[in-house]
Amino acid sequence: MSFLNLFSGPDPDKLEDKGDAYLASRLWGQAKQFYERALHKLEQLPRSDENQRRRLEDKIRQTRRSLARDHQQTALVYLEGGYPEEARETFQLAMDISPDPAVRKELAQQLSGLVQHTDSGEIPHDETEDHTLPREDHATFPAAGTTNEHFRALCHTLPEEVGRAYRQYGPDFMEGYVALNKGDFEMAIAFLEKALTTMPQPESYIPLELATAYFHQGRLEEARDLLEQVRLHHPEALPAYQLLCEIYWEQGATAQAEALLASLPPHLARSRAVMLLKGKTLFRAGRFEEARDFYQDTIHAFGWHDPMALELARTHEALYEVTAARTLYGQLMERCRGCGSRSDPRVTHKYAELSFADGLRGSDLIELYLELTQEVPNEAALYFHRISQIYFHRGNTVEGERFRQFASRALRDTDLSPRR
Repeated sequence: MSFLNLFSGPDPDKLEDKGDAYLASRLWGQAKQFYERALHKLEQLPRSDENQRRRLEDKIRQTRRSLARDHQQTALVYLEGGYPEEARETFQLAMDISPDPAVRKELAQQLSGLVQHTDSGEIPHDETEDHTLPREDHATFPAAGTTNEHFRALCHTLPEEVGRAYRQYGPDFMEGYVALNKGDFEMAIAFLEKALTTMPQPESYIPLELATAYFHQGRLEEARDLLEQVRLHHPEALPAYQLLCEIYWEQGATAQAEALLASLPPHLARSRAVMLLKGKTLFRAGRFEEARDFYQDTIHAFGWHDPMALELARTHEALYEVTAARTLYGQLMERCRGCGSRSDPRVTHKYAELSFADGLRGSDLIELYLELTQEVPNEAALYFHRISQIYFHRGNTVEGERFRQFASRALRDTDLSPRR
């Protein structure tokens, strides 16, 4: 990490990658938070990538949809178990989160039926106003509102017991937690430090969030000390281990990261999230062959996992195993297209560049580069340059010269040099 990046925190790509890892593990709330932070970070850039923005918005909607369905199922379980008040609250959470008008209408009907069977026959007005009418969809949640509303929405994405604890930590924690999720790390630190002083319970989750803010500001040792405290009181808190690994990687202490992961309880150690951390630790240690074998063995034993396949492809690249890396990127592209979603332009870029490096010069590669000029316009100069090279290689000097001019024009427009 460069000096500047150390103090600005992860870029949108890294935040999106972390969100993808949580998404693959069906941890919808955590994935949603990383996607929202990635989108916020992206919107702060002088030249934001419109396609990445749309992709992040799609992923946020996906996590909101999954969260809402989970809450709906939980509410039904509460209802069957004879806990109508808990069911009512959980139906409301699902309506708050769902991006789909039809699902919100279905939830409103379920809530209405529940109300008709309660003793009071009504729900307090301040908690249900406008819930019976479908709301407009928004790219992020919440799109607007008070700090309190934003905080409540963030708490809804957390595991139930964690969200309940967060709501008890007071106004300073609320301000700090919202600031952290908006990427305002200085403000987050100020409020979270105050919250920790006001509520110094060692078993609280405040140190975890303060450690996250410290990490983004480059205060690694302070973050590390807090996370050791979190581990002591919450040995099941996977985010603490992930952040500790990030710190060890930044400090070049990969042996300590390995020891940390080896100390985890067996049920955590077998999770895909931890396996991903183990593979990344091997990679960061420069043990590329071991990382490759670990990823391959894990995928063979537990089945395909997109984030792990992506890391395996990167490991093949580090070993200059171009064909193997290209094949994996191609599989990732096909899986996206097979489920009807847009392929990640970063994966398409890798596939195209490795295909070019592997000596391929077919028309299908030209089509991919043309697609990328639309998907990643900031890199259009490079893609037009590659198309020009392909045409010249095939002896078509007319098209080769035409696309070389496109590349020169795109280069002037973006003031960026094409990568060789």
